[in-house]
Amino acid sequence: MASHLPQLQRFFYSHYFFGGLRQGIGVLLPAVVLISLFQLYGPGMVASIGAACVAVIDQPGSPRRYSINTMVGAMLLGTLTTVITGLATTHIVLIWLIVPSLCFLFSMLVVYGKQGGLLAFACLLIMTLTLRTPMAPHEVLLYASYSFLGSLFYFAYSFLAHRLFWYRGEQQALSVALFATADYLTTRARFYDVNTDLDACYRELILTQSDMTEKHQAARNVILRELPTGRHRSDRRRYTTLNIFIDMVSLLDSLVATHTDYATLRRNLPDSDVLIFARDALYKLSDNIAKIALNTSRNQRTTERNSTKAELRAIEYELEQYRKSGLAQNEPEVYALLVQILRRLRNCAHIVARMADHTRKADASALVDSRLEKALNRFLSRSELRLGMITSNLRLDSPYFRYATRVAIASVMALAASAVFYHFLPPQNSSAHAGTHGYWIILTIIIVLKPGYALTRQRNGLRLAGTFLGCVLALLLFNITSSLDVYFAVLVVACILGYSLLQVHYMAAAVFTTLYILLVFHFMSPGSNFVIGERLIDTIIGCVLALLCSYILPWWEYNFMQSLARAARNANHRYLASGLHYAELNRKVLNAGGMSQAELEQLRADQQEADVAWRLARKNSYIAFGNYAAAFYRMMAEPVRRQRHVPELNHLLIQFHIMSSQISAAIPLLAALPAVPQGIQESLDAIDALLQDKNAEAPASIETEGDLAALAYPVRQMVKAAQLIRQEMRGLEPAQPLPTLGRIKPRKAAGPA
Repeated sequence: MASHLPQLQRFFYSHYFFGGLRQGIGVLLPAVVLISLFQLYGPGMVASIGAACVAVIDQPGSPRRYSINTMVGAMLLGTLTTVITGLATTHIVLIWLIVPSLCFLFSMLVVYGKQGGLLAFACLLIMTLTLRTPMAPHEVLLYASYSFLGSLFYFAYSFLAHRLFWYRGEQQALSVALFATADYLTTRARFYDVNTDLDACYRELILTQSDMTEKHQAARNVILRELPTGRHRSDRRRYTTLNIFIDMVSLLDSLVATHTDYATLRRNLPDSDVLIFARDALYKLSDNIAKIALNTSRNQRTTERNSTKAELRAIEYELEQYRKSGLAQNEPEVYALLVQILRRLRNCAHIVARMADHTRKADASALVDSRLEKALNRFLSRSELRLGMITSNLRLDSPYFRYATRVAIASVMALAASAVFYHFLPPQNSSAHAGTHGYWIILTIIIVLKPGYALTRQRNGLRLAGTFLGCVLALLLFNITSSLDVYFAVLVVACILGYSLLQVHYMAAAVFTTLYILLVFHFMSPGSNFVIGERLIDTIIGCVLALLCSYILPWWEYNFMQSLARAARNANHRYLASGLHYAELNRKVLNAGGMSQAELEQLRADQQEADVAWRLARKNSYIAFGNYAAAFYRMMAEPVRRQRHVPELNHLLIQFHIMSSQISAAIPLLAALPAVPQGIQESLDAIDALLQDKNAEAPASIETEGDLAALAYPVRQMVKAAQLIRQEMRGLEPAQPLPTLGRIKPRKAAGPA
């Protein structure tokens, strides 16, 4: 039980639980008010449905400005959808025409990314729930009005909640990112354990880094959305979270730059105590960051942490012994690598200690890195909304078009299946139109069916298991007690946990969501448990149809892999180019002896701009790598016959990681040099050309004298990685067809001259 306690603490102090609590209260409040004060049961539930559809958009970690715009879109489109669907509920032909059409149109919104997908789901959700009850034309307007008022209430409630608890939201988003960073450190520590498998460590590291990058971006979108200006009392608290965030990113940069050839390290120093001390130091740092994360979410000071001084001093002693034994002369690059690891660990320990200090200081008034003062908003994620993004994807070779088509076909199959099923087994006490019986099947389909096959199959099993467990819990509850107060208390808890766990544990979220909805149905029509079995059967049908439809016009992940590989390679190239530009300007500043004051100020301004551009390129390279890694592992979850170029793509995965890591390690060293030696410069030129898919030869040997030994290793690793990237990228290209050989015509004999 003790091992699960930290995970429970992480969850209950995270923005997932806080966001679920906010969403649950906002969804239930309209129903509670209308039912308790005015006994309006039907309107209360309709208002809650409208609020629930807007609450779908209000996800923790989403950019606030985009969430507001998307919630407004959900209110307007949701109300229009309610009117259209409500008018069709009494006409079977209209249902069969409108439902697939709306499914196709809204599913095309996924071209706008995550926010577009949430808007699509919100509109499809309100369409599906409107199908639940046939309505006369005069009832549709009243139903749509209550739904719109519920959505309007949630919009206002969400806006007020975010304004009141803005600092709490920033702390919790930062806490989630810090916990992800701590997990990343733990994964990195396993590389120094000679008893672990390197390939397994790499797979775990890549998955952890991809997850961490996503959580860092979510924290970035929350924390950087409103920067301190120095004119408000709240700015001191903003500076505190900003400083912790900046140090967290700086720590990540130091960690990524410590990447090395662990196989060589294990081969040359298999019994070295340096590996053990480095592993233990990283474990301690990970534990310290986890404590900082927990205290940040609880708004408490970090007073207790593990010291890494013993490990660092032990590594210093071991390095001195290696130096005396001649390792520095016999294996200069290996010795320089060990020195670099020590420096990085010492730097990481300093950053973690400074992060702990930030939690104890409530009077911060400046950033720890003043160079970022005017550039932080450039690190926010951007998105664009253009109608042309939809019209340009209305073609068969578009994955979005194929996905929308699958959803539309699945909705038709759901209507057909529900008509057949309820023809033989009509629902109890229901005189509703036959066309509306399949709404739960359609609801299951729009939840389960995703653009990718792997995610659809995963969601299928989790949704089915979650619904089954939710139905079992509902039956147990109904047989244990008949108290409506107990039912309502369980309903509130299930609603909050259902929203909270949606991004954390999908099956658990499905369990509580099912229990919540079944309790809502019980309040609307008490005295019958038939609806529980009916919902379970509908869920099974919906899951089967979603799985079958995932094979209709499928878009397998390997179709994306080549473009994602090019994006990752180009991101690494831009990262290298921007870093080299920054290093060049930094060397000019170091050598700016005879410049005028104006020229020196301009040069320093250019250097600061180049530094920010390099940081932006680094962020983009991490995101591109995360997208590539996520797609690769989704492809590996697909059927074997649908996987292409697995060895090449796996090699690229490792080489992209090595390339970005060694760029992070090499650029600060290059920036500190007064001049770049010829051999290293030729190697950098070769790397630049190889990343542009050009022929290039790196020099056989480069300078390793003195401090250059620390630079020689990352440069050589970059050369090797660039060569392998070019080689594997060429392996992904389709083979060129052989030229068609026609019949060879005999040459005519030459005439006389």
